[in-house]
Amino acid sequence: MPEAERGLPQVYLKPGEMFLAREPTVIRTILGSCVGVTFWCARLGIGALCHGMLPRCPQQAGGEMSLAFRYRYVDFCIQEIARQFDQLGALRSEVQVKVFGGADVLLTENPGTRPTVGRLNYETAIEVLRDEGYNVLASSLGDTFGRKIRFNTGSGDVLLHRLA
Repeated sequence: MPEAERGLPQVYLKPGEMFLAREPTVIRTILGSCVGVTFWCARLGIGALCHGMLPRCPQQAGGEMSLAFRYRYVDFCIQEIARQFDQLGALRSEVQVKVFGGADVLLTENPGTRPTVGRLNYETAIEVLRDEGYNVLASSLGDTFGRKIRFNTGSGDVLLHRLA
C-alpha cells in the first residue's frame, strides 16, 4: 500500500455497486467485462467509483427495479453519480473522469461476429459520459485481460494493475 493511502478508509466494490466518498478514501475493485468509472472533483474533495456489469438499464422496468439493482447498469450508475455530483455543487467541467475495463474475458465460438458484453459496456460508458457533458481524462479499455484498480479519492490518483 502506498504511503499516501495509509490510514485512509478502504472500500471494496463488487460488481453492480457504486460508492461516493466525501472524505479521502481508497476504493478498490476488479474488472473483467465490467466497466469501472471514476469521478473526482478536487475543489469539493469528492470522488466516486461505479462498477457496471451490463450496458443499459431496461426502460420498461421503470420503478419496479430497486436502486441497488439499477447500479448493475453502466448507463444508470454514470447518470446517478452525475446527479449526485450536481447536487453537491460539482461543475461537470471540473470533474476528472477515468474509465477502465470492458475486456473480452469470456471465450466465444465466433469471435468478432457481434459485440461482446465488455465492448458494449465500454462503448455505453463513453457515450453516456459524452452525453452527460464529461470529458474522459484517461482510460484503459477492451483487450482480453482483467484489471484491478485502486482509486484514492483524496488525490484523484487511480492505480491500474493488469491481470494475466
